[in-house]
Amino acid sequence: MQVGTETARLTKASTGHFKASKATPKVVREFRVDEFEEGLVVGSVLDIDVFEVGDEVNVTGTSKGKGFAGTIKRHNFKRGRKTHGGRSYRRPGSIGSMYPQKIFKGKKMSGQMGGDRVTVANLIVSLIDQENKIIGVSGAVPGPRKGLIIIKGTK
Repeated sequence: MQVGTETARLTKASTGHFKASKATPKVVREFRVDEFEEGLVVGSVLDIDVFEVGDEVNVTGTSKGKGFAGTIKRHNFKRGRKTHGGRSYRRPGSIGSMYPQKIFKGKKMSGQMGGDRVTVANLIVSLIDQENKIIGVSGAVPGPRKGLIIIKGTK
């Protein structure tokens, strides 16, 4: 099942794809479903009536990007000594031995931090505002304010 949000100008290929639904979505996501709800046809609008206060949901979003980060910020490494001749305060230290003369994949090093797809599981729906179409979830939601998230019910 494909679900679209927001509206935008589309390319000709996208216009043909969404012709049957008579919609022009900017963002499209695809979900696997076991069975379709009765009365659900192409172009129908999904409302927040699907959720109720107290439901458990999984929230998926893109975490905030932090840019290039060192090992202390990115992986919580400890700082080196600043006295008694220490010269490596924020360096990672040894990254491998002489044998096998390579650095293994997945080694915790400096690099891009954040901007990943993150799913927070088993959050509770605590507020549903039908008038403003707002769903309130208690717990940590990944991403910036006004970011795009996906809310799915747990099985």
